[in-house]
This record gives sequence, structure tokens and C-alpha cells, in this order.
Amino acid sequence: MGVVSGLLLLPLAPVRGTAWVADHLLREARRHTHDPRAVQARLAALNRALDEGAIDEAAFEKEEERLLALLERPVRRTTDTVGTRQGRHV
Repeated sequence: MGVVSGLLLLPLAPVRGTAWVADHLLREARRHTHDPRAVQARLAALNRALDEGAIDEAAFEKEEERLLALLERPVRRTTDTVGTRQGRHV
């Protein structure tokens, strides 16, 4: 990025920064949601809730099916590293 374009795009820096933070928060949330250990822990908690009578069988089966589907899906790994885009540093 040249000096002139850097100066012209400077007013957009807060928007770009906010978008960057939102993107990283979304990636982290997806990673946590699809982490097999987290899903297994939620399955264990779901079984406890059913055993304790906190939820009924229909709710248990619906949530169990959703969680098992998460475990079956392959986890998409991003090859981007922080601060790089298509092999070039930004």
C-alpha cells in the first residue's frame, strides 16, 4: 500500500478494524462450537439433564441429534495466519 492510498484510506481504519475483530470473534466461536471436546462435554451435560428429569425425551433426542451431527462434520481448518492474506503481509 502506497503512502497516498494509505492516507486516503485512513478514515476507513475504524471500520476495517471493527470488521477484523468481528471476523476473528466469529472464527473463534465457530472453532469452539465445533470442537469435539466441547461437543462431547455438552452431550454429557445433556445426558445428565435427562437423568435428572430437567428435560424430556423429545428435547433430549433433538439436541442429541444436533450435537452428533456436529461431531460427524469435518472441521474446516483455515490456513490463513494472523496478518496475512493470500501469502502477502498486510
